[in-house]
Amino acid sequence: MLATARRARGLTVGQLSAITRIREALIYAIERDDFSLCGGDFYARGHVKAISKVVGLDPTAMVHLYDEQHGGAPQPVRAAAVFQADKRVKLRERRGPNWTLALGVALAIVVVFGVMRAMGGSDETHMTAVKGDHGVPPNAPFTDPPRRNHGAAAGQKPKPKPKNMVVVRVKAKRASYLNVSDANGKRLFAGTLDAGKSSTWKSKSAVKMIIGDAGAVLLQVNGKNLGHPGGKGEMVSRTFGPSTPRPR
Repeated sequence: MLATARRARGLTVGQLSAITRIREALIYAIERDDFSLCGGDFYARGHVKAISKVVGLDPTAMVHLYDEQHGGAPQPVRAAAVFQADKRVKLRERRGPNWTLALGVALAIVVVFGVMRAMGGSDETHMTAVKGDHGVPPNAPFTDPPRRNHGAAAGQKPKPKPKNMVVVRVKAKRASYLNVSDANGKRLFAGTLDAGKSSTWKSKSAVKMIIGDAGAVLLQVNGKNLGHPGGKGEMVSRTFGPSTPRPR
């Protein structure tokens, strides 16, 4: 109903977006009964009311229709269900510092420090003896450790590319709305691709696309140019697989 009323008014989605301050991608989704981008029923009702005012529909009636189709209007919340003053909050009892434990730790530190000081001379003698055993003169100059040879890393074979990968590239001659998802329904992109811009998406198994203006974009799938997926102003849905570049 919103889409039909908008076309009857002679408005494009871009013009409606400029008037209502609602993103084009969100308007496209609402016109397809997809309110998942609204952020909740409260915001969805506000968007429906704002769009209805511009396209000449009764905002109250359209919001009522939305409530009937999406679970009804929200129920009022009683204040007593939110604020429960009769519950007691237990506070943790503050305790003083454990001086016995602190004194024991300090004593242990002092003992360890004294033992290390007492054993310092014997450690130096031991280190000198070890150097003598290996034939290192006391005044010998320092030499840098041998560097690792990275030649083997350069000669390694490149990792093979993953199989069953779909690569879809879209170039926009005019601004057009795109909704791109993978085979599992995970959204890769949703929004308007501006004129002159291009974008590439990769996915395993399949890439699904909804194009708002099929005549405004050029497609390239797995390195093969497919041209325009449809006519000017036509909204199309396409799915591309890893082996067959043809849309289906």
